[in-house]
This record gives sequence, structure tokens and C-alpha cells, in this order.
Amino acid sequence: MVDRRYGRFELYRRLFLEARPWWPHIVGILILNFVAIPLALLMPLPLKLIVDNVIGTQPLPIFSHLLGSHNARLDREAVLLFVVGLTVALALLSGLQALANYVLRTYVGEHLTLAFRTKLFNHTQRLSVAYHDSLGINDSIYRIQYDAPAIQWIPVDGFIPFLTAGITLIGMVVIIARIDWQLGLVGLATAPALYFASHYYSPRMRTHWHNVKYLETGAFSVVQEALGALRLVQAFAQEDRESDRFVRHAFVSTKARVHGALSESILGLVVGLTTAIGTALVLYIGVKRVQVGFVTLGDLVLVMAYLVQMLGPLAALSQMTSHMENSLASAERAFALLDQIPDVVERARPVRLMRASGHMSFRNVSFKYRTDRSVLRNVTIDVPTGTRVGIVGMTGAGKTTFVNLLMRFFDPTEGVILLDGIDLRDFKLDDLRNQFSVVLQESFLFSTTIEENIAYGRSGASHDQIIEAAKKAHAHDFICRLPKGYASIVGERGMTLSGGERQRIALARALLRDSPILVLDEPTSSVDVATEAGIIEALAELNRGQTLFLITHRANPLTACDLLLKIVDGGLSAVRRNYELNSNSAVNG
Repeated sequence: MVDRRYGRFELYRRLFLEARPWWPHIVGILILNFVAIPLALLMPLPLKLIVDNVIGTQPLPIFSHLLGSHNARLDREAVLLFVVGLTVALALLSGLQALANYVLRTYVGEHLTLAFRTKLFNHTQRLSVAYHDSLGINDSIYRIQYDAPAIQWIPVDGFIPFLTAGITLIGMVVIIARIDWQLGLVGLATAPALYFASHYYSPRMRTHWHNVKYLETGAFSVVQEALGALRLVQAFAQEDRESDRFVRHAFVSTKARVHGALSESILGLVVGLTTAIGTALVLYIGVKRVQVGFVTLGDLVLVMAYLVQMLGPLAALSQMTSHMENSLASAERAFALLDQIPDVVERARPVRLMRASGHMSFRNVSFKYRTDRSVLRNVTIDVPTGTRVGIVGMTGAGKTTFVNLLMRFFDPTEGVILLDGIDLRDFKLDDLRNQFSVVLQESFLFSTTIEENIAYGRSGASHDQIIEAAKKAHAHDFICRLPKGYASIVGERGMTLSGGERQRIALARALLRDSPILVLDEPTSSVDVATEAGIIEALAELNRGQTLFLITHRANPLTACDLLLKIVDGGLSAVRRNYELNSNSAVNG
């Protein structure tokens, strides 16, 4: 997938639209941050009062007579106590503001991230099998897990602090200008340099972070592949090889991150040096103006305190430049995944389907993946309700593609597939897939109990129904021999069970679902002869109203089939009936 590039304004717009349900909370965070502005502006004030009015000889502030004395010495003592109390009060209020802001910001940020991750995950599940087959799942996993938090950083952790830092900075400059406009002008002189530095770095940083995330996805993929194929890795004693492969990928991404950190540091150095020069100029000019009596020493101390405080917002603004570009790169990647159009799309007004009869028809169906080679060519076949269809052919002939088209994992390149006389593309997708029970060639189990795995496709199934399905699949006996029976945890992907045991649980899951159409892809490939005979018996006992599609390389399971299809190089080369179907049957090809 080649990522689409988005404009800055479009990214901001979409991020704030995604955050719309939490706008009231974000406004609350904004208010809390605005409360911090006057607190930050008041922080240096006690220092001026101490220097000018307690230690120095400047006239007492106008509020001093409210403190209860008209004696100058006592008034200065009262001012000192007032200043000490004010310092503690400001520290307490700042601490409470920071605490409330942190809790609310964390609460909103985490919920925003969860909602965005869920949206990405839901969308990713609905992308076609072909999409995931061609690109792999690791890139999508990385975007869901590591790129989704951009929804939190930009509106909550980025925009609001950026705004409040900017307002605080402006407030400090205004106060300095009111004390002495020349000092304020000198303080503002650094602003253009800071703007151009940030403007220069911004686009380069976003491109850089795109590259970092791409490289990190490669390292992430190595870990997923190696641990997912751990038995193979250990069987071939290739642990060191996989470690070397991981180190190679991780080293490249680490090197890119270090380069990014160096760029951030250079920007920080430029900001620090610029503000230091501005501070030095203000100090030099301020001392000269104190010496000639234009400003008091306390005024100069207040100005210098504000300038020191300005370093915090300025440093935050410079750091936010890099973090913002990092987050914008993540947002681009997340939206690129979200904007990926599924190959299989639903009609604007799909046909609802409760339970089909199971009558399937192929009409001149051809299919090709994103290559020029056709996997299926001009397939025409009619499968009446209740027919048991055996599908055979060499590996790669198109058997699995044939049944994948039934469930709309893909759509035909040409032709049409009908269910009960209606084009599959006209149905609501979930309704269509609810008509199928499936056993895949590689039986996948979830890391939960056997009972929950069997009941996966039929929520609300009773324990007795689960046991009955397990008996039909010849799984009940081995389940009962397990220490916890149906409550046994099967482990990740069911790896605590043998291949045959996993296959039988998968078959029980399909039988319990009791859908009108049953699709079995090599259901006896991992079982012994006795179990295979039991499964064939179970297939023979299926409700005659269920349509069955059975892919197999073994001859025995075909004895339960009414109709045999042979696929050779994508074409339907032979059709054979084991016995005569009813008069309504039509077999073409």
C-alpha cells in the first residue's frame, strides 16, 4: 500500500472530527490550561515585591494598608509574610491545576485512542483477504497499535499545550512591555528566528518520521514471523539467524530514530541559543536602564524572571514541532489505512437474508488476482439445495478460490454467482456469510476454552448442544479425557492440541453453527483413518437440507458426496454424479 499524503489542514480537520464526541472534555482541559496562564504570570511577582518593597526602599504597594498597620517597618514585615503566603498559595494552586489537568487529559486521551484503535481494527477486519495476503498483517497491526495514539497527542497533548504556551508567552511579553517597552521589543526580537527555525524543520521531520515508522514495521514483522513460526525456527536451529535478522532491521530503525533525535536536539540548540542571546541583550539593556533610573531593580528582576520562564514555553514549542510532525506522520498512516477501500463492497441498499435454502449457481464465472493469470475460467455449475459437492484437483488448481467466492472473500472478475437465484453482491455481507459454516484447511482455534471455541459461530448455544456437535465431529471422547474437559484452555492458536484434535474441534464448531451451507477444506487431512471414517459418517448424517462443499485430496470422504467437481488449471474439466439427482437438478460444464 502506497500511503496517500495529506495536507496539514486536512489532517487537523479529520483528527478534530474524530475527537468530536469528546469535545466537552477537551474544552474542560482547555479551561484548566487557561487557569495555568495567570498562575504562571503571577509566579515572579513575589520576587519583585521582595526586592523592591521589602529589601529595597520603593514605596509599599497600594494594598499594604489592608494588612492592618501604618508603621513602615511593620508594613514591610506584613508584606514579607504576605509574599511568603502568596508564594505557597500559588504553588498549591499550580499543583492542583496540574493534577486535575493530568487526570482529565489522561482519561480523555486514552478513551480517544481506544475509540480510534477500535475504528481502525473494525475497518481492517473488513478489508479483503487479498489485501492482507498481499501486504501481510504486521503493517496494519503496527498502525493500529502505534499510529492510532496520534488522535490523542494532537488535540489533547499537542494543540492545547501549544495554544496555552503561546498565550503565556504573549502575556509575558505584554507585561515586560508595560514595564519597559524597549525591553519587551528586545524580547520579541527572537521570535522571527524561532519561527523560521521551526518552519524549516517541520516538513523534513514529518518525512523523516514516516521513514522511521516504515523501518520499525520491518523489525516488528521479523518478531511476529519468528515467534509465529517458533516451532519451525527451533526445529531448524535458526534462532541466531532470526536474531541477526531482527538486529539488522532494528538497527536501521534505531539509527533513523537517533538521527531524528539529533535533528530535535539541533532545533532545541537553535531555540536555546536564540533565547539565550535575547536574554543576554535584555539583561545588558536592563542593567543600563536601572543604572539611569528608568526602571527599578525589582522591575529588572521581574523581567528576567519572566524571560527565564519564557524558556519553558519556548522549549515546549520547539519540542512540540518535532512531536507534532511525528504525530502527523502517524495520523497520515492511520488515515491511509482507514481510507483503504475494501475490494468487496456492500450495496447501498442490500437485500436482507435470514436463512437461505442453499441453492448455489455459478454463471460463466472467471476470477483472477492482481495478475494476468486467471485462477478460474468460465465456470458454470448449478448446485441444488442439499447437494453434497466434492471438489478435487491439483494443488493450485483453484479449489480454495472456488469456495472463497461463495462467501465473497473475493468477487468474480467476470460472471455471477447466485444464492437462491439472487446475485451474492446484492445481499448484506454479514447476512450472506451467516449462511455458511466453514472448516479451513489450517484449523485455527482461539486462546480460550474448548467450549467457547466450539460455540464461536453460535452465541448462546447450550452446553448440551455443544456436546452434541462435538460427538458428531468425534471430538467428545478426547475432550472428556482432558483434565478440565470442555473448560480446557487450548493455548495460542490451539497449539496445546494435536492437529487432528484441532481439526475435530473446528468441525464441531461448523456443525454447531447449523448453517444452510457447509464448506469443508480438507477436513480429514490431519486425522487418522478411524477418525476419518467417523467424520465421513457424520457428513453422511447431515441434514439433507444442508448444501455441502467438500475440498479433499482423499478418496474416502468423496463417498459422502452426490456431485464431484474436478478443477484443472482454473477450468471445470469434469463433473460426475455418484447417483442421479432429482429432476430439478441442472449440471453444466
